[in-house]
Amino acid sequence: MDISVIVVVFVVIFISELPDKSLLSSLILSSKYPARYVWLGAATAFLIHVLIAVSIGKALGLLPHNLLEAIVALVFLGGALILFFGKHGVDDELQKNSKHVDKTFNVWKLYTAAFGITFLGEWGDITQITTINYEAHYHMPWSVGIGALLALWSVTAIAVTFGAKAVNLVPAKVLQRVSATILLCFALVSAYQAIK
Repeated sequence: MDISVIVVVFVVIFISELPDKSLLSSLILSSKYPARYVWLGAATAFLIHVLIAVSIGKALGLLPHNLLEAIVALVFLGGALILFFGKHGVDDELQKNSKHVDKTFNVWKLYTAAFGITFLGEWGDITQITTINYEAHYHMPWSVGIGALLALWSVTAIAVTFGAKAVNLVPAKVLQRVSATILLCFALVSAYQAIK
């Protein structure tokens, strides 16, 4: 395991996940229901997604090095463009509806709802794509997986701890721009390595 890889992956995934729709769903659910069940459902979904992403990244690692670096560069570039120009994350309408608190709930239904929303929402998400790329690039499944998982779990913990107030701390657009810039830098480095 490489601590520097864990830290790099953690930082990029953490920043990328902050303005994400999964954060918003956790914010909304935790503003209405007990946070621990929301976190457990989302955390389980993230665990499965990280395992899938690392497995796909490992399979991509079997490609010739130059081709792999070119693919990684293109995917990082695509992720950066999505963050710069696409709709990604916080929806004002959902934010407005997070005020009502529901005192009645079923633990398993809440867990399943948090799991389902996160699991379905993360398919093809920028953090999943980034995790795939990091594994394909570094060939360190444990380091990449741990960094990604800790980042996703941390963001979810922040969301359920602070509820809907957390979204107002840093504007989502700023987080999207920072994430996009980081991914663009990785795209340029990968493109350079593919050409070299």
